[in-house]
Amino acid sequence: MATLKEIQTKIGAVKKTQKITKAMNMVAASKLRGAQEKMEAFRPYAKKFAEVLGSLAERIEVDEEHALPLIVPRTEVKTINLLLMTSDRGLCGSFNTNLIAQGMKFLKEKADQGIEARLICMGRKGRDFVRRRKHHIAGQHIGVVGARFSFNVAVKVGTELIDSFLSGETDEAYVIFSEFVSMPRQVPTLKRLLPIAGVEKGEEAQKAEEVGYIAEHICEPSAEKLMGEMLPKHVYVQIFGGLLETSTSEHAARMAAMDNATSNCDEMVTSLSLVYNKARQAAITAELMDIVGGAEALKG
Repeated sequence: MATLKEIQTKIGAVKKTQKITKAMNMVAASKLRGAQEKMEAFRPYAKKFAEVLGSLAERIEVDEEHALPLIVPRTEVKTINLLLMTSDRGLCGSFNTNLIAQGMKFLKEKADQGIEARLICMGRKGRDFVRRRKHHIAGQHIGVVGARFSFNVAVKVGTELIDSFLSGETDEAYVIFSEFVSMPRQVPTLKRLLPIAGVEKGEEAQKAEEVGYIAEHICEPSAEKLMGEMLPKHVYVQIFGGLLETSTSEHAARMAAMDNATSNCDEMVTSLSLVYNKARQAAITAELMDIVGGAEALKG
């Protein structure tokens, strides 16, 4: 059995750890509020952007001569780009593990189909895991997720994906990010970035079709030129939205993990206190028995 001094040392260490986890929980909660506000403010913009893009897509006729390259699928897919978003720091439960597992599952499916995958890692945790597995890393962006970042980050990464796609180096591009559903739930999500899939119709267009009237809008310049300008920006918007979702999910996951760690520290302190009291009682009983034994010996 451990000595009283050893048990006291363990209790002190657990209490210090509890102070650290409580402080990290408060820091994560503070960062979460700011990240969540940015994410919720950006969601309507991304939704409306997709609606406008869908409205333009309905008005143009795409033929072989005027085909927009970013929406035309390749007849044969040989190489793809995968943008994997993870965090730079740990201590956030199974957050990174779930994202990496989703990425590895997707890579295995593509490998079984004979498709080569090029990995672009956003986040140190994903980069380190992929590096340990000896996978080729085509690009890496560290210090972005969970920190303050601007739209320029999405533009830089999106430009790399678009250039690779247009040059014929890759045939498709995907992104894996963590979608923030609620505080206790963050869902790893796979989305195709290139070629751009069909966009949803706007609410106004859907209502217009129900009543049998579609409003005519004047586009300046033409709808085709606007589509050519907006399609790359649509990729940037998708990447930036994924970054905001992943950053918010990371803070929420870390907050929950640190809250659980603080509760576990309470349980450990209670358990160690019981062990300490039992050991102390046993020591007192042993001393009393020595005293009684000595007294009986003196009487004899």
